Amino acid sequence: MGFSGCSFRNTVAITSYKMSSGAADLRQRRKQNCTESDKMAPEERHKENSKLGRSPKYMLIQRFAKLFFGCLAAVTSGMMYAVYLSTYHERKFWFSSRQELEREITFQGDSAIYYSFYKELLKAPSFERGVYELTHNNKTVSLKTINAVQQMTLYPELIASVLYQASGSEEVIEPVYFYIGIVFGLQGIYVTALFVTSWVMSGTWLAGMLTVAWFIINRTDTTRIDYSIPSRENWALPYFACQVAALTGYLKKNLNCSAEKFCYLLVSASTYTFMMMWEYSHYLLFVQAVSLFLLDSFALAQSEKVHEVYKIYMFSLFLGYLLQFENSALLVSPLLSLVAALMLSKYLQMNVKKGTFMSRLLKIMYIYLVLTVTLTLNLLLKMFVPHKENEHLLKFLEIKLGLNTTKNFTMNWLLCQESLQAPSQDFFLRLTQSSLLPFYILVLIICLFSVTQVVFRRICGEPLKETVKLEDGRIGERPEIVYHVIHTILLGSLAMCLEGMKYLWTPYVCMLAAFGVCSPELWMTLFKWLRLKAVHPILLALILSMAVPTIIGFSLWKEFFPRIMTELSELQEFYDPDTVELMTWIKRQAPVAAVFAGSPQLMGVIKLCTGWMVSSLPLYNDDDLLKRNENTFQANISMQNVNLHQQRQMLPIQLSITSPALETSKIDVL
Repeated sequence: MGFSGCSFRNTVAITSYKMSSGAADLRQRRKQNCTESDKMAPEERHKENSKLGRSPKYMLIQRFAKLFFGCLAAVTSGMMYAVYLSTYHERKFWFSSRQELEREITFQGDSAIYYSFYKELLKAPSFERGVYELTHNNKTVSLKTINAVQQMTLYPELIASVLYQASGSEEVIEPVYFYIGIVFGLQGIYVTALFVTSWVMSGTWLAGMLTVAWFIINRTDTTRIDYSIPSRENWALPYFACQVAALTGYLKKNLNCSAEKFCYLLVSASTYTFMMMWEYSHYLLFVQAVSLFLLDSFALAQSEKVHEVYKIYMFSLFLGYLLQFENSALLVSPLLSLVAALMLSKYLQMNVKKGTFMSRLLKIMYIYLVLTVTLTLNLLLKMFVPHKENEHLLKFLEIKLGLNTTKNFTMNWLLCQESLQAPSQDFFLRLTQSSLLPFYILVLIICLFSVTQVVFRRICGEPLKETVKLEDGRIGERPEIVYHVIHTILLGSLAMCLEGMKYLWTPYVCMLAAFGVCSPELWMTLFKWLRLKAVHPILLALILSMAVPTIIGFSLWKEFFPRIMTELSELQEFYDPDTVELMTWIKRQAPVAAVFAGSPQLMGVIKLCTGWMVSSLPLYNDDDLLKRNENTFQANISMQNVNLHQQRQMLPIQLSITSPALETSKIDVL
């Protein structure tokens, strides 16, 4: 026994020593890489400058001017877009000349619910009391106490209310203007982040300007800000865009240590913030993690950097779980299972001696191992972790993909929602008319073929170049480019199935297309394949990278700028007298203990404008609320009076709004 205990202690000590030495070696390699890149970059720049006869002072001034004017253009683009949204919103709704009730009616569906909780926070005697009432809310859904902060992800409203009260804005600006002002400001940050991403990828801020132009021209397909200001994605996607911009810089080769640390910190902060702002954020991060997994599997990026991003995912999930009231949806999310499988596979690879049969077998079976472990972990977590969130999403996807059929009312009702159907032909026609789709397809094909060539070379054992020069014509060897190609293909595949996913995909279509037409490397890659001899390919690539975006910009300016100015100068009229009359009647004559039932979209407006209790909410992330919607719809269809009464008795409804057209004029008192 003594010998076995001693040997066990020795084994543990040896194992821990190997792990610590392995981690120390990894840290040492990272430090050496940073030091080498910091040393190599100035030397290479000095050699290049000496060849061209340029002094270091001249190059420093040139780089500073390029950075200054690029940042100025990025910030100006974001600010102008925020001002544009504010002006368009005022022209469309006559917001400043409306009464409070008429302003609130412009918030529809789930947007009305989110803004109603913002109002409740401001009306509370203290912020702490307001948060308590939201976490123990029994005044919204009849016979149901909910934690509204967790279930509806009300962290944006908490932040907005704190800023409004702490900044002393009560005497300066109305709460509604402060709220929508924050959202419009975030949209400006969104555009700025897209600008920076295309700038970092192409090396010229001309690509950023073209990205912003395409984004604004295709506004109906890039954002829902026009008709759904408080929606969660309008709060969350700007942070995701910042994360993508920082990740793009982080994946670049030969990045100096200061820039790498800055990008790493920005990725960490934006990932966590994004996860706190949107209940579906971990699904989008899962798509991103799959992109990084494929990038790492083909050895097209530094493995250490990719696994540092995995650690950021893990930390954000853990912190989000704690601060979102132990949200079980994060524990059973596919993101957690995938990241855990990837980290386990990495640990096995690090602890197997290189050159052995086992190490080669792990390389061959790496993708299969990760997928198997991911599915196994996800199934085990779902077996042992109690959860109810988003179960209907899996059922919906099965039916959408044709893997199953159902007669369930809720599933068929979801299939009828416009945002959950396949995109229409008008969507592709609009992208084609703005010249976005043709250039995107061209850029994607060139990048995809180049990446395929690089993967084939890697399989044949050819190493990647440390620095890819313009004359090499190998744009597929840049890891940030490969990441964006994979990411946009995955998002595009989802957008082809669900129209609502186009708001995630189209902004990055704008960014990738603008990067491609402004990148000399992309044109040089194309010319390498064509083997041009009549004209010097480098010179032609530089000319086209300036001429093509300039021509596109002028054509867009000539065709779409007058339309945009017409939108801003034209006074539109939004007035719904029936809804105003209904809300006024509810406030004056409805019983205090009344509960209203009707379409989910109208229930949000009733809750916001009157504060009365409703039978259901326009939210799709809760099975109980979806069941209530089903019962409400069944209670209002044509059937025998006895069945109608039985259905209505299932819910504590006292007033039911049943007009199928506007659902405002006719009210049945039960």
